[in-house]
Amino acid sequence: MSNLKTISLTTKILIGMLLGILIGLSLQFILGDQQDIVIPLGLFDFPVKNFFVDGLFNIGGQIFIASLKMLVVPLVFISLVCGTCSLSDPKKLGRLGGKSLFLYLVTTAIAITVAISFALIVAPGEGVTIPTDASYEAKQAPSLVDVIIGMFPTNPIDAMASGNMLQVIVFALLFGIAMALSGESGKRVAVLFDDLNNVVLKLVTILMNLAPYGVFCLMAKLFTTIEISIIKSLAKYFCVVVAALLFHAFVNYSLILKILTGLNPLIFLKKMEDACMFAFSTSSSSATMPVTLETATKKLGAKNSVASFTIPLGATINMDGTAIMQGVATVFIAQVYGIDLTIQDYLMVIVTATLASVGTAGVPGVGLIMLAMVLNQVGLPVEGIAIIIGVDRLLDMTRTAVNITGDCMVTCVVAKSEGELNVDTFNDPEAAKQLEDYPPKF
Repeated sequence: MSNLKTISLTTKILIGMLLGILIGLSLQFILGDQQDIVIPLGLFDFPVKNFFVDGLFNIGGQIFIASLKMLVVPLVFISLVCGTCSLSDPKKLGRLGGKSLFLYLVTTAIAITVAISFALIVAPGEGVTIPTDASYEAKQAPSLVDVIIGMFPTNPIDAMASGNMLQVIVFALLFGIAMALSGESGKRVAVLFDDLNNVVLKLVTILMNLAPYGVFCLMAKLFTTIEISIIKSLAKYFCVVVAALLFHAFVNYSLILKILTGLNPLIFLKKMEDACMFAFSTSSSSATMPVTLETATKKLGAKNSVASFTIPLGATINMDGTAIMQGVATVFIAQVYGIDLTIQDYLMVIVTATLASVGTAGVPGVGLIMLAMVLNQVGLPVEGIAIIIGVDRLLDMTRTAVNITGDCMVTCVVAKSEGELNVDTFNDPEAAKQLEDYPPKF
């Protein structure tokens, strides 16, 4: 029992993930083509899939996701208010916003350029037959004007209840600025928010200890239901997307971090382990945000005044992983349908996907909406999305891990440029080594 307590949270999560994958694949093999297997137990029948997959695994996984999402709005709002009201220079907020937005757009443009290059070299769409029943109905993307207007909430409580993160961010910024300008009244309220922040962080710590079980349930359910045959038929496309994602995460991010800050990329990537595992298992940047924010502040050394702004903003508009999928998917669909794209078309894909990452921020199903916009822009059939949608769930897990890695990289760059990064904490391998080590005991 004592040995179990000494195992790091990262190891526990990895064990939970591997066990979930193993059990999920085993159940899929046992079930075969059958919908379910019923074991007679005398007084009643025991349906295996219904009890485990649709029952225990589904309940455990959904409760874990819901618990993480429960923390997102209070954590973002409280930490962003604390960070904003502590800014002594109001101009600093504008600099933070400008630097963050610029870096997020640049990394997205780089990501989709890498993806298109990989896809053109490998040509994953050659030899793939078009399914006769391929169909996909694209949702209408909001205009940039609507997105800008929609950033400002008419009802902040409704924005929090619906999880509209752009509106929550804007309200938190305005509220924090008002506190900073309110003198003694603002200082008294700031003390309350600091206490609330400590309490919310403690709640994060509690939920992190349940992560291995939640990850196990999510992986077991996913790998019981995922269609392996579809992955085999799209193996080339799948491998190109994964290769581009890994290249962007390990090479591009490392180079940007090293060039702009001089920090050691290997230390950075090592400290991203826990957050990436959460992102991989949840497939949601928003659900992973509590862990991402804790990683940026406690492990990487970014001050809360910076991280509380860049991390929520990145979780909303930074879509490097999604952009990579779109780049490969565009080339793939063009090759499947035998349509030749020009250099101008590829440049249009890069520009459209980069701007769309901001223009569709916070919209449900944003990845596929962005892809539909890109395909329409270069005259490719939107129905092609139906060909790749079968493997998108697994790819979504990987690209979410890439997205949150980009969020933390940009946070480190912006914090270093503002003198708000504790380099000693960044370089300290023992700094918040496990997620359960923080926040500080009180």
